[in-house]
Amino acid sequence: MSSPHDRLLIIDFGSQVTQLIARRLRELNVYCEIHPFQNVTEAFLADFAPKAIILSGGPASVVHDHAPRPPASVFDMGVPILGICYGQQVMMDMLGGTVEGGKISGGGGTAEFGRAYVTPTEDRSDLLTGWFMDGSGREQVWMSHGDHVSKIAPGFEVYGTSPNAPYAITADPDRRFYAVQFHPEVHHTPNGRTLFENFVKSAGFSGDWTMGAYREQAIAAIREQVGDKRVICGLSGGVDSSVAAVLIHEAIGDQLTCVFVDHGLLRKNEADEVVTMFRDNYNIPLIHADESELFLGELDGQSDPETKRKIIGRLFIDVFQKYADQVEGAEFLAQGTLYPDVIESVSFSGGPSVTIKSHHNVGGLPEKMGLKLVEPLRELFKDEVRALGRELGLPASFIGRHPFPGPGLAIRCPGEITRPKLDILREADAVYIDQIRKHGLYDEIWQAYVAILPVRTVGVMGDGRTYDYACALRAVTSVDGMTADYYPFTHDFLGETATRIINEVQGINRVTYDITSKPPGTIEWE
Repeated sequence: MSSPHDRLLIIDFGSQVTQLIARRLRELNVYCEIHPFQNVTEAFLADFAPKAIILSGGPASVVHDHAPRPPASVFDMGVPILGICYGQQVMMDMLGGTVEGGKISGGGGTAEFGRAYVTPTEDRSDLLTGWFMDGSGREQVWMSHGDHVSKIAPGFEVYGTSPNAPYAITADPDRRFYAVQFHPEVHHTPNGRTLFENFVKSAGFSGDWTMGAYREQAIAAIREQVGDKRVICGLSGGVDSSVAAVLIHEAIGDQLTCVFVDHGLLRKNEADEVVTMFRDNYNIPLIHADESELFLGELDGQSDPETKRKIIGRLFIDVFQKYADQVEGAEFLAQGTLYPDVIESVSFSGGPSVTIKSHHNVGGLPEKMGLKLVEPLRELFKDEVRALGRELGLPASFIGRHPFPGPGLAIRCPGEITRPKLDILREADAVYIDQIRKHGLYDEIWQAYVAILPVRTVGVMGDGRTYDYACALRAVTSVDGMTADYYPFTHDFLGETATRIINEVQGINRVTYDITSKPPGTIEWE
């Protein structure tokens, strides 16, 4: 999507948190794009004409042959450059410094992972305006590196050190080159936003990129891509697909037909709620496709999480093809794919990061389908999608809904999927969400759900023995879905909720609460 605004280029070397750099910049209303290093050629740079460049972190080692590198010409463009972690190391290596490999990459250097504290040198950089202000004389940062810089490049000075990173912050002020060994993009570096704010200020960005601007650009891009052809949109009723549908409808009007697929893996009463909600609020053609027998038939007895996801993804494609054939002139399939979906499946735009898990809506379409993808939200995080939804005037009930995964309850049912287990799970989930709403907590929580566990436990109800399923409650807080913390319910709330579930849901006799953060866990169980 082309932008009329000043552009910042993020060169991606495969970090799992590269997208968080973009998020921090968007919070500052700076337009940026992420492109994998292998796509950043001389011709690309000339065409993109960035006003500033950020070199991301990544899993590679600069000391190895064929390590990822940007074109050498980036350092001759006269624009500010910020290197982060691997980005610092590759900058030092290419400009005449030295990087020493750690044990992970076959060297003897010291690695550093986790929380660290940086202290300033006597010299101060404009990059650090607003840092070291709390009286402690240091700043908390998040380190994650196996290699380290052992000699800085000519022209650079040291502005901050940590116990295991003597060159934690370096800069060449004359060329406006800055490099940090830590990750300012993650929330574990509390003052990271200030560092980015100082960097974009040094580059002269005016901060004029907003969701209003994105809306205009997205509409123009959709019209250019689709022309006079028809689009079918996979509608789940969640915020992502709802915003995508309304945005596309604003762009092309009645060329859009929405298809709501009921795969038998929805929450209690969700199909009726979604269809009613959408038909009552928008005059968009909507096909309600009840394909529960198809999905549940193929999922029956399946227990491997990747197998489940792949079956669901394949069947979604088959179902959309079926209904696309009924919509004359349909040449495009629209999806509400987001940044976190993409980064967990494959690195954005084909970059080199490690795959975490498959997503049913990521990875393109098989040639046999004959449809091209429209994904207007692919570069946005969840909070940005909600902001775009407000910009589009969607009802608060659309915008405020907790995320719900495309595979639905299939990934909240670890182990074998059976219809009785799904029925139990629906009832338990309904009680849990009702409890959260009754206590006024729904809007404080990013996502909450029940997972039914693949174990049965012995219990006592009345004077009888039970042998029923255990379940796990999950509730997390998050900003963008890339990281998350468990929600700190009171013991009174948890006890009350467990009592309700056991009393009201036949088939569950034990309730647990999942207090795992992301990372190391994911928000969903599978």
